Amino acid sequence: MTENLTPRERTGGGLPVLQYWAEKTLSPQGLKLWQVLNHKSACLACAWGTGGQKGGFRNEAGEPLQRCLKSVEAITSELMPGLEGDFFRRHSLAELQSLTSLECDRLGRLSYPVLLTEGSSHYRRLTWTEVYEMAATAFSHPPESVASYSSGRSSNEAAYLLQLLLRALGSNNLADCSDLCHAASTVGLKQVFGSGTSMVSLEGLKAADCVVLIGSNAPANHPRLMNELIQLRERGGKVIIINPQIEAGLVKFASPAFPIKSLLRGGSDISTLYLQPIPGSDTALLIGLQKSLLEQNLVDWDFLKNHTDNWQAVVDYARQAHWETLTATCGLSQEEIEAAAALLGHCERVVFAWAMGVTQQANGVDNILSIANTALLTGNAGKVGAGTMPIRGHSNVQGFGSMGVTTRLRQDIAETLSRLLGKPLNLTGGYDTRALMDAAERGDVKTLFCLGGNLYAANPDLQQAKRALGQIETIFYVATKPNLGHFHGLGAKNTLILPVFARFENPHRTTAESGNNFVRLNESGSSHLQAPEADLISEVELLTEIAVRILGTEPVDWRRLQDTGYVRELIAQTIPGYEKIAELEQTKDEFTISGRIFTAPKFATPNGKAQMAVAPIPRLTAPQPADFTDQKNPQGMTLILGTGRSYGQHNTVVYQVGDKYRGMPHRHCLLMNPQDAKRAGFQERQRVTVQGDAGKLENIEIIFGNLREGAGFMFYPEANALFKAKIDPRCGTPAYKRVPVWVH
Repeated sequence: MTENLTPRERTGGGLPVLQYWAEKTLSPQGLKLWQVLNHKSACLACAWGTGGQKGGFRNEAGEPLQRCLKSVEAITSELMPGLEGDFFRRHSLAELQSLTSLECDRLGRLSYPVLLTEGSSHYRRLTWTEVYEMAATAFSHPPESVASYSSGRSSNEAAYLLQLLLRALGSNNLADCSDLCHAASTVGLKQVFGSGTSMVSLEGLKAADCVVLIGSNAPANHPRLMNELIQLRERGGKVIIINPQIEAGLVKFASPAFPIKSLLRGGSDISTLYLQPIPGSDTALLIGLQKSLLEQNLVDWDFLKNHTDNWQAVVDYARQAHWETLTATCGLSQEEIEAAAALLGHCERVVFAWAMGVTQQANGVDNILSIANTALLTGNAGKVGAGTMPIRGHSNVQGFGSMGVTTRLRQDIAETLSRLLGKPLNLTGGYDTRALMDAAERGDVKTLFCLGGNLYAANPDLQQAKRALGQIETIFYVATKPNLGHFHGLGAKNTLILPVFARFENPHRTTAESGNNFVRLNESGSSHLQAPEADLISEVELLTEIAVRILGTEPVDWRRLQDTGYVRELIAQTIPGYEKIAELEQTKDEFTISGRIFTAPKFATPNGKAQMAVAPIPRLTAPQPADFTDQKNPQGMTLILGTGRSYGQHNTVVYQVGDKYRGMPHRHCLLMNPQDAKRAGFQERQRVTVQGDAGKLENIEIIFGNLREGAGFMFYPEANALFKAKIDPRCGTPAYKRVPVWVH
């Protein structure tokens, strides 16, 4: 598996990580960086992060040395100086639109509110009084034309206030970044288990003897998870990787948490078995695993009969599936699938984990159903050390869903919120992220409030994203740093950029939820950005001040909701499983949300049984040259492109230009299999044009990589310009991981 890897690519992590740590912590801002790293608040990066009351470097189990490179990158970025008072007077919109994502981030911290009006060439500074006056006008539009978009950078308290504000107005248009990533996980898991989050806690993961990791580049996006995989391998466990691309860190990883293994032994082995399927074929591979488990008599029949419904249909479908169809669809041999089935079938406690390689597909929900079915066939659900575990990418993105920031609000939460607001909620329709963009393009959205995120760049078809946002009358961007959306995703009449404190700077305590359902308490802090030059506020203050001007104090006292302790009291009353949050500030007793971790085979469905469902084998067609209009150069080839983040990136924010592990020196590269390039007559380092169904990117450099034949890889969000959104209709998520392109 590693024989074709260059020495540079053989191990993930290791010395480069330590060098980066040293560079940043020994810099002039190193003291402040260490203070923030040790601050008692949840990590700013992925939902596997650390922090909270156990201290900045400790996880929920109290283990030390759990900070990762992502933490350092994110904190370093937040500690940059604020923009100078005359910055926007000196720099025109045209200048700012020429910047890359990295250049936007390196401008510095947003430190005062600004406004761009229709026809203006420059943003101008304004006061918070002006902001609130504009908000009162903007939110006075009919509720069906008012919408929000959010990301997981904010707290549970801010998320709760955001959804409460929109629902009080009568809007169900609560789009969220999760619509573009793990919505398939939520929909699929709720259907099967009645709960849309991980059923595995950190404690449970430590009891597993096998992890099946699908569609994830954890070494880059969730480095803390790698520590658990290293420990699993050390206790004799197995790790099965399913990914069209061989990622160096999934083969061997050197974690700074284990310095002896990292520096003296060259890292720790991760993958026991590495499978490289055709992109988008995960359901076919999983049905193949089910078929082989049946043929090898590795199915837990007692578990199926006692704890699941509809199991017979799933079993019959797998049995009747033809091996020729399965192998042709997923691109793996029957022998490879049988070996994987035997490996996981002989383990006692298997955790099935996945990220966006699974969910960002046109059949993402089917992929989740197939994962759940495979876990249930082997009895690996509802017991310690086993189950399903989506790996969330943003630090509090799961908390936003828990707080009700969704168009698919749970009925029990709807009832409690309705009682709080003293009126029925509007639960009809509602725009998720892709529906929001389409509605905006039609002119149906007048006001958009973005609490974090980069809605423009995160969407496919950037031309459509710019057109759609350009139809919205007023857009509010709440952020800590500039991003591409602030300069390209402009409203028709007004675009406001509103600066807020970072999580560790808030003047009040807040909370955040991990991807494993653990709620952390964030202590208050202070910002290095100070008045009179800086003029920042907290998200909680911003939301409540807007609400007071629009809604007053009845039936909810919005002014009192500036007290985050009171917000937590309301969360405890209205969000099932969050009852303990009311006393969290006093007890400091961080907790796992009740009703989500299944250590016994009784699930959150009406009858307590898992509801299995047949997921059909996908019918995948390879792209053809005739599918593309721009074929001026007959020498070329089609590829199935997957878009993703670099190792020096978090969501749309780019911290480092290149990606040394993949050998990609800059953002405008196409990673492809050398044999594909040879057949097409391409050479490494050659510059080509990549054409999708929405646009093309020119002067793209070919880099040879360890992808299966027929697949390609480019960086997100730059490659979003190439393709239109092919969406899974059940969850609204676009197929970022299977984009047909023509390379010439």
